[in-house]
Amino acid sequence: MKLQSDPHSGGNSITGYGDGYVEINKVPYAHTVLLSSDGAISEWSAKSFDDLEASHFTQMVDLKPELILIGTGSRQHFPKPELLKALIQAKIGFEIMDSQAACRTYNILVGEGRQVLLALIVEPT
Repeated sequence: MKLQSDPHSGGNSITGYGDGYVEINKVPYAHTVLLSSDGAISEWSAKSFDDLEASHFTQMVDLKPELILIGTGSRQHFPKPELLKALIQAKIGFEIMDSQAACRTYNILVGEGRQVLLALIVEPT
C-alpha cells in the first residue's frame, strides 16, 4: 500500500507499507523500526510482539517524544500493562494499533507538526 505524505512536513514519513516491509522516505525496511518525526530511523530491538519487554518501552521514553504510536503487526495486540509502566510514569501519551493504522496515523500527526515516535513491528513474510 502506498501512502501519501505531506511534502511540506520536513520530517520522516511513511511512503508505503506491505507484507514484510515498511517504506520510510521511499526507502524500504524489512525489520522493526523506531521512527521519530524529526530524527533518526533505527532498528527497534523488539523483533516481534511476543518479544516485547519493559526495556523496549524504556528505550522509547529515552527519545522524549510527545506521543508514541505502537504498531503491533497485522493485528492489534495489547502489551501487558506492566510493560507500559515506563510510558505511564513519564506521562507520555501512547496509542496501540495494527501497523498499517499506525503508519497512517503517524503521517497525519507529522503533518500537524507533532513530535511523534512510531514503534513499528514489521512481520516477516
